[in-house]
Amino acid sequence: MFQSGAFDLGIYDQVVYLISQGQPPISSILGFHHMGNHAAWAVYPLALFYKIFPNVHWLLIVQAVALSLGALPMWHLAHQAGLKQSQCVAMAVAYLLYPLIFNVNLFEFHPEVMAVPVFLAAVWCARESKIGLFCLSIIFILGCKAVLSLTVAAMGLWLLVFEKRRFYGAFALYAGIAWFLIATQVVIPFFSSSEAAAVERYSYLGNSVLDIARNLVFKPELVLGRIFSINTINYLIILILPLIWGLSPQHLTPLVSAIPAFMLNILSDKPHQRDLIHQYSLPILPFLLLAVISSLAANRSWLQNRKAIILWSLVAFLALAKYGYFWSKYQISLDNWQATREAIAQIQTSDGVLTTHRIVPHLTHRRLIQFVDDFNPPPTDLSAFEYVLLNVRYPGGSGNQEFAANFVNQLRNAAQFQLTYQRDDVYLFRKKS
Repeated sequence: MFQSGAFDLGIYDQVVYLISQGQPPISSILGFHHMGNHAAWAVYPLALFYKIFPNVHWLLIVQAVALSLGALPMWHLAHQAGLKQSQCVAMAVAYLLYPLIFNVNLFEFHPEVMAVPVFLAAVWCARESKIGLFCLSIIFILGCKAVLSLTVAAMGLWLLVFEKRRFYGAFALYAGIAWFLIATQVVIPFFSSSEAAAVERYSYLGNSVLDIARNLVFKPELVLGRIFSINTINYLIILILPLIWGLSPQHLTPLVSAIPAFMLNILSDKPHQRDLIHQYSLPILPFLLLAVISSLAANRSWLQNRKAIILWSLVAFLALAKYGYFWSKYQISLDNWQATREAIAQIQTSDGVLTTHRIVPHLTHRRLIQFVDDFNPPPTDLSAFEYVLLNVRYPGGSGNQEFAANFVNQLRNAAQFQLTYQRDDVYLFRKKS
């Protein structure tokens, strides 16, 4: 339906494909090595699936399975806390019906989805004194995304102080801090030749990770206005609304682990970090659920009955999940869907492609693919590209059709390209031999 794009499904599909082919995983969309993008080494094993059959749907399967699997450790954590069988089932259902799980599954691909069930499993392992599995869980989480190291460190502090799990807390705390410093100060700069990409979202705090950390400590007045704001209140409301029935002030200690992700989201310049559509709230969810389990176990939650819990979760899902996109937003570009598919089918080599943002994930199994829109103008030298595929009716970016039409006219007049396909405002150009 062409509702995904280069960011981020196209990026990860390309690098996983290149890894599976034994080629350097350099994203032509980002312009640098994959490890410079969040230091997410946990993506490498996904190339084994591409060895079987290279297809972007592997990423979507992994994402759906990972998010769904969270219900299993959720049930075991509830059972471990002494909840009744019916309450254990209710907690698993509450996890699956939490709107973020559904929404994130439809939003591109992001490796931190693989960490969600592992966070829950790690807590279960700590409480069951399973040292080996706990350590492996922490190491895997750190490999999903560099910023998760802050959540791991905070989880370590919670385990150490509130759960009295000395080894487990110390391991998570020190591993999280160590990997954060290594990833942000060594790995990411080495592979990308720049600071972590997310730093720009906090430019008012500084131009580097260390500058931001320093100003948070010594200039707290820079952030107080954002912490105590309507945006923060609104974000907090949508976060806790699906689970508010099970939260009590006496049992909120697991939320210590969620503080880094919550602070990163409310301090960001990007409003999409404060919704239940994008992936940024995922590190908060496991600990919200742990707080609910703690309240339920102490009989301090508003709701105790399985049916009432599931009904509340269902109402919250219906209110906040974006299933309605299937008959609204996702239908927008279907009028020239067939033409786009036909044009893609005519690209039969692995040579370089320049296209629009939403077409990228359909053509990423190659070393060179880039997208163009009014925010990302075409390179001055197009000689590296064998194909240029444009959807003028749905050009991406801000939807500037005039920009796309002008680029088509530019290509029509270019001596090095010829038009090989045209239908319903879809144009495919190929370099002349």
